[in-house]
Amino acid sequence: MDPELYRGMAETQQKHWWFRARREILARLIARLRLPAQAQLLEIGAGAGGNLGMLSRYGTVSAVEMDGFAGAYASGMSGLKVSYGRLPDAVPFNDTSFDLICLFDVLEHIEDDTSALKRVHQLLKPGGRAVVTVPAYQWLYGAHDRAHHHFRRYTARQLHLKARNAGLRVDRSGYFNAFLFPLIAVRRLQKIATGQHDGHDAALPSRVVNGLLYGIFSAEKYIIPIALFPYGTSVLTVLVRDASHEPRV
Repeated sequence: MDPELYRGMAETQQKHWWFRARREILARLIARLRLPAQAQLLEIGAGAGGNLGMLSRYGTVSAVEMDGFAGAYASGMSGLKVSYGRLPDAVPFNDTSFDLICLFDVLEHIEDDTSALKRVHQLLKPGGRAVVTVPAYQWLYGAHDRAHHHFRRYTARQLHLKARNAGLRVDRSGYFNAFLFPLIAVRRLQKIATGQHDGHDAALPSRVVNGLLYGIFSAEKYIIPIALFPYGTSVLTVLVRDASHEPRV
C-alpha cells in the first residue's frame, strides 16, 4: 500500500466502522475455534496493529509486517514485537510453529498467492488453522483496489481451490459483510462506470454515518461464527493443515 494509507490506518483503525466491526466478527469466529491452551498465534501483515490486542485474548501472538512505519506503530501500540516479514519467502519463523495464522486482507496484496498459502501450510502445526479474509468479486475491482495495490479480488470458490492446491483443507468458506453488500456494490460500480481511477474508501465518515455503518456490519458477529453468507464484499475461509492433504507441485 501507499505509505499515506498506512498512516491513515493508524489514525482510524480503532474508530472506523469497517475495522471495528470486522475485528468483532473475527474475534467471535476465533473464539469458536477452541484453540489449545497456550496457543501460538501469528498475524501476517499486521499493518498498524489494530488486531493484535484482540488476538492476544487467545494465546501468545507473533506478528510480521513489511512496512516499516506500520510495523513500528503496531509494536508501540501493542507492546508486542512486530518483525519485518513478507510472504512467501521472508517470514522469520520456523516451520510447524503456530496453532493459528491470520491473514486479514493480505493475500490480495501478494502476486504469488498460491506460494504464500504454501508457506502458511509450512508454518502451521499439524492440525493448526488459518483464518483468511480477502476482498470479493473481481467485477468490483476499482480505485480502492488500485490505491491499496491489490493484485486481485476473489470468489470463495477461487480461494478454496488455491488453498487446496497449497495442501490446506478448507474447513469453512463463504462471504461476510453481506448486509451492506448492495450499498457498497452500487457505490463501487458507479465509480467504475464513471471512470474514477483514484481514491479509496478508507477515510473516516461522519460520526452518524460511521455509527450507522458500524451497527449494520457488526450485527453479522452473531451470524458469522455459525454460518457464512452466500455473498458479501469479503470472502472468509478457515483452513486446516491436515496430514491427508499435501501441496500440489
